[in-house]
Amino acid sequence: MNKMDLDQIFFTQNNVDINSIHKIVNNALKNSDGGELFLEFCQSESLFLDNNMLKHIDLNTRKGFGLRSFCGDSVSFVCSSEISEKEISNAASIVRSSVHANQTNLINLKKGSDVLYPSINPIGETNLTAKIKLLNEVNEYIRSKNSYVKQVKATLSGECQVIQVIKNNKRLSDIRPLVRFNVLVILEKNGRTERGSAGHGGRDYYGKFISENKWQSIADQALEQALINLEAVSSPAGEMTVVLGSGWPGILLHEAVGHGLEGDFNRKKVSVFSDSIGKQVAAKGITVVDDGTIPNVRGSINIDDEGTPSNYNILIEDGILSNYMQDTMNAKLMGINPTGNGRRASYKEVVMPRMTNTYMLPGIYTQEEIVSSVNKGLYMVNFGGGQVDITSGKFVFSSSEAYLIENGKITQPVKGATLIGDGPTVLKKVSMVGNDLKLDTGVGTCSKNGQDLPVGVGQPTLKIDSITVGGTEV
Repeated sequence: MNKMDLDQIFFTQNNVDINSIHKIVNNALKNSDGGELFLEFCQSESLFLDNNMLKHIDLNTRKGFGLRSFCGDSVSFVCSSEISEKEISNAASIVRSSVHANQTNLINLKKGSDVLYPSINPIGETNLTAKIKLLNEVNEYIRSKNSYVKQVKATLSGECQVIQVIKNNKRLSDIRPLVRFNVLVILEKNGRTERGSAGHGGRDYYGKFISENKWQSIADQALEQALINLEAVSSPAGEMTVVLGSGWPGILLHEAVGHGLEGDFNRKKVSVFSDSIGKQVAAKGITVVDDGTIPNVRGSINIDDEGTPSNYNILIEDGILSNYMQDTMNAKLMGINPTGNGRRASYKEVVMPRMTNTYMLPGIYTQEEIVSSVNKGLYMVNFGGGQVDITSGKFVFSSSEAYLIENGKITQPVKGATLIGDGPTVLKKVSMVGNDLKLDTGVGTCSKNGQDLPVGVGQPTLKIDSITVGGTEV
């Protein structure tokens, strides 16, 4: 898609004059501290196979605008599924009259049904019949590999989100493809049921993720994890040393630390990290960044949803807190610059400071050196669900794949292990940081105030000297 195509989507086919829209937006925002007109067109699809059947196919299109103005922390926001000069003008009138009312107004007028990644629409790349055939092949492949397979669930989803941001006489655009492929395998053996899952995705063509060798690799990983869990013994419990694997275990960093570094929580002083810039919040050697500039990765964006360029933001450097993630409004209120983290789930939502790809930079130790330094503990490779209190940083995370470490060696797989702690304390108890940084495979989704967004997480192998593990054996 090029600029001509975007004009066709948002303006030409709706008989909208772009010069008139610029005047309307400028007039709506002239007495405010900031704001923007956000235009969106998004096509998405999702196919789900379960129990040898294609259970559903969802095909959706979303189109509309959101006009926002803010003064101080007072926000006026109007959205509509109709992109027309009349509707945008009506929205501007509401925004002008309410932004100084010292309250947040969220109004929905009408309810609607190039650098970092290719400007493509992946949905049209592969026809629907081929996608259904692929899911059936995944199901048959896994069932042929093992007689204990009870259930196979496979999901394939894709979308193309097209946005434009208009403010300050500028018009900025982004075309965001997104693909995700997931497999869940459930095994039953001698009355015992266990599961394994795997997936991958990113901002690219379907073909990057669903060629035969790639989908078979994901299917094999899910099956292998389920087989490992069939042999797992009950996890020990209590205070112990824990080694976190590289990659997806960075979800713990995202939840227990990342949210606490978002600007709105710190402006309101409800984060455990509030007023901590320049202070030691983690062990020396720990550097955490939020980076929306990695090519083709799920959480990357060329510009955020306010039009600010995406950035590589150092949040914690060598254990010292150096920055928060900011959108425009919170940055202005805190007297600092926006960081390219203003994001929203759709044109119907207001912008908030949100993560993109949040990860810890590598250290100097090999994974083998870290594991061999532990006499008795746990090695956690994958996590499932969890809960986090952003105000305190306290968390509970359950593992989906974990092993005992005995005398410096990884031994028996365990099940039922949960990590219990708080982000700031855990960061200070990290004594070894691996040299094997990995990002997750492209499956992360972050929820905040009801808005779900694609994100990336990552970390190298880490050694936590002491943390509470919940399990079934003491």
